[in-house]
Amino acid sequence: MTARLRLHSSHLGLGLTGQRVRDRLIEDLRACGICDGRVLDAIRTVPRHQFVDEALASRAYENNALPIGHGQTISQPYVVARMTEAVLRVQPAKVLEIGTGSGYQAAVLAALGLEVFTVERIGDLLRTARKRFRSLGLHVRSRHDDGRIGWPEHAPFDAILVTAAAPALVSALLEQLAPGGVLVAPVGPPSGQSLLCLHKDAQGEVHQDDLGPVSFVPLLSGLQD
Repeated sequence: MTARLRLHSSHLGLGLTGQRVRDRLIEDLRACGICDGRVLDAIRTVPRHQFVDEALASRAYENNALPIGHGQTISQPYVVARMTEAVLRVQPAKVLEIGTGSGYQAAVLAALGLEVFTVERIGDLLRTARKRFRSLGLHVRSRHDDGRIGWPEHAPFDAILVTAAAPALVSALLEQLAPGGVLVAPVGPPSGQSLLCLHKDAQGEVHQDDLGPVSFVPLLSGLQD
């Protein structure tokens, strides 16, 4: 599995959005412990500067989260890479993302050749993300809905990735996880979130790993235009 995104020249970037700063980011991620070459290749390939406001494009390849409006952020590249590595543990084919946001995490998953389903509660963010997917030629199925519900019509999923934090795991999402699958989600209050990786074995038993402390925006219910 390698990154399958074929970029038009307009997406390659120049200067602070060009190849040199992307390569520097990849070295930073390696230094932080990201070692899956497939993930590094996808992070290098997907043009992160296309997923932030133009005023922030020069900061797109810093290893930091950035605001995207509506009180939301595009996740730190290290966190995106860490979550993607965890998802790839089970060699998934079909992945559900809860919290589309800018669309960047979904684009990284799609660039890896995965079948991606993504749910976003904020309509304005989802409309912008869809334009980005089309611009990059990525096939990502998206839905404007409450992420806590998941996407039961297309369950089960080989992997589920949640990009906002809840005080506890959402049972509806665990129910949509296929046997042998993994669910990666930040859990806990703002002052003490942990990134959890849950593996559901063939008998339906769930085993949990703690991937370390993180800081995510809260997972909220309801819809917003």
